Amino acid sequence: PQKTSFHRSQTLDYRNGCAFFRLPTVGIGGEQLYVNQLSESELDELSSIRPTLTYGQAKRAPPSDFIPAYVAFDKKILKFDAYFQEDVPLSAEEHYRIRQVGIYYYLEDDSMSVMEPVVPNSGLPQGKLIRRQRVPKNEHGDHYHWKDLNRGMNITMYGRTYRIVDCDPFTQVFLESQGIELNPPEKMIFDPYTELRRMPVRKYITPSDFDQLKQFLTYDKQVLRFYAMWDDTNSMFGEKRPYIIHYYLADDTVEVREIHEHNDGRDPFPVLIKRQRLPKTFVDKKTTFPSCVLEISDQEVLEWYTAKDFAVGKSTTLLGRPFFIYDCDEFTRNFYRDKFGITDFQPVDIRKKPLEEVPQVIPPYNGFGFLEDSLQNCFSLLPKPPRKDVIKMLENDRKVLRYQVALESPNPEDRKRRFILSYFLSNDMISIYEPPVRNSGIIGGKYLSKTRVPKPGSTTENATYYEPSDLTIGSTVEVFGHRFIITDADEYVLNYMESNAESFPAATLQSLRDHFRPRQVVKDTAISDNPVPETSKQELDELIVQVQEELKLHNYLNNRNIQEKFLQHDKDGSGILDKGEFLALCNSLNVPTSNVLVNKV
Repeated sequence: PQKTSFHRSQTLDYRNGCAFFRLPTVGIGGEQLYVNQLSESELDELSSIRPTLTYGQAKRAPPSDFIPAYVAFDKKILKFDAYFQEDVPLSAEEHYRIRQVGIYYYLEDDSMSVMEPVVPNSGLPQGKLIRRQRVPKNEHGDHYHWKDLNRGMNITMYGRTYRIVDCDPFTQVFLESQGIELNPPEKMIFDPYTELRRMPVRKYITPSDFDQLKQFLTYDKQVLRFYAMWDDTNSMFGEKRPYIIHYYLADDTVEVREIHEHNDGRDPFPVLIKRQRLPKTFVDKKTTFPSCVLEISDQEVLEWYTAKDFAVGKSTTLLGRPFFIYDCDEFTRNFYRDKFGITDFQPVDIRKKPLEEVPQVIPPYNGFGFLEDSLQNCFSLLPKPPRKDVIKMLENDRKVLRYQVALESPNPEDRKRRFILSYFLSNDMISIYEPPVRNSGIIGGKYLSKTRVPKPGSTTENATYYEPSDLTIGSTVEVFGHRFIITDADEYVLNYMESNAESFPAATLQSLRDHFRPRQVVKDTAISDNPVPETSKQELDELIVQVQEELKLHNYLNNRNIQEKFLQHDKDGSGILDKGEFLALCNSLNVPTSNVLVNKV
């Protein structure tokens, strides 16, 4: 009766989109239920149960694959340090010899090899003593196995007994992993005669009266530096080479060092003469005395080089090479000023005098190729093509100025010949074409390929070429000894020069305007006298289309040649031809004519 809440707890729940039932944790009115909860012992029991309750019995891993020995033990080698004793019967200095070797055991095929490290100047054939093979153990045919090897034991191979003293860490770990108890390592024995040779030879030197220790303590780390030059120009391929001479005050030794410059082409050897005492005067000796193969001692030298033998502005011979001293550093100046009272340290100028520039003489132009292209052979062994004006080529691509020219010649037959001169604005080249004329006796075609034409009086040093401003009506153009007179030009020439009037002289532009003015007057008069109505214009356009379609059916026709012929017959430049003359011209050019189309025209 004390309860105020009688609702039941929710037992329906959703998880991951699926409905499922859960046990209630509280009863009616919110009372705690201990029936549906796990105790501590049950929780501990569940934590110890393996996942087999949820996932089932675990699958056992498949057995590992069989690995052969040559794969498992590939490149695995056991190394033992050993030595053997060898008798030396014919020697008064040694009676036996100890030779150290390394015994290698290859686990992949149970083979062995014996290697002896090479000792310099031993006089013995060293290296591989026993090549890699299976070494017999006894007379019964057994072979050595890695179980037979251990430290601190003797092993006999091919009549020679080896004493194994130690092994490397890998060998020790491997043998211990196989259950073999290793003996303690032994100390390697060295050859007594070899150790005796390594000991320094005892020398007996009588001490002198000069206190070298005092000199060393007084002048330690004090070095005189001189800048010298070795003049070897008298020999073949000789030259003047700079050097630095160091004089060490601590022990009166001299060192000569080289001075390397960038890209001088010499090997980077820093020292020419290593630090040593250099003799100045030798004792008189016979000419047969082999001094070149003997070390120089005080008995062969009367005087050694000292600090007073070096001075600025004087030449000094060191081991047969004359060195001219031209300067020194500040410490050297102070030392000579305090020690010897020398004050003249004026450096000598040894700089090379500049060579006289030889003017380059360009040979005359031989006429082959372009002048700029042939000129590159005079500047380099590997000539490069001259640079082109790419901007000009792109701006004036396919822009051509065409002129009609006549040949100036004393021969009357040549004076009647007419040519088409084309000026290419992209590269300032000129080509000349002669239209073929029937029954003229002259083969027409290409008269001059594209090339740059120099003006008269042009030289190799100052080459000038023809430009569009030089091509005026009535002017003369000299092309490689042939003179041409400009008699006519294309209307595109006038239009181009008027659109770029700032780039051409006024005289050139005015000559073209005067030449084309009569034609323009005739056209304007014809248009004003016979105004064409709008319907007639439309009919004329249709007629032009019909004529063009008719001409397209005949592929052998040369439209450019036809146009040039019509322009030649139009001598007054009016643009009008007589009908009879028109038909005769069409017949001469093999142009088919339709009576219907001709009547319409």
